[in-house]
Parts: sequence; C-alpha cells; structure tokens
Amino acid sequence: MTPLLATLLLINAAFNALVWPTFYRRVARDSRSKDAAGKPTRFLIVHTVLIAVALAIALASALAAIAALVG
Repeated sequence: MTPLLATLLLINAAFNALVWPTFYRRVARDSRSKDAAGKPTRFLIVHTVLIAVALAIALASALAAIAALVG
C-alpha cells in the first residue's frame, strides 16, 4: 500500500471519529429517540447501530493504515 493511500485511510478514520459521535449526540437529543415512557425507540436504536458500524469501519481503516505505514 502506498503512503498516500495509507494517509487517506488515516484521514478517513479521523474524520469519522470526529463526525459520528457528534451526530450521535444530536440523534440522542432528538424527540424521536425516546417514547413517552423514556424508552429508546427504533429511531435511536437504528442510528446507534449505523454509527457503531461506521466507527468500526473507521477503526479498521486506521489499523490498516498504521499496518501499511509500519510494514
């Protein structure tokens, strides 16, 4: 893997690590996140799963970039 591609993967990982937690905070504060009893709705659950997958992919990108730069 070229250093340019590894750098791009690191930038991608950093961007996702900064953006998704902020988005989660916005989703969690949304009125659609909890029902009248205060329980999480499907809206919150689905967004939480999507954000978790995006952050897992960001972690994999960061690890691949580091492995490419070190190896």
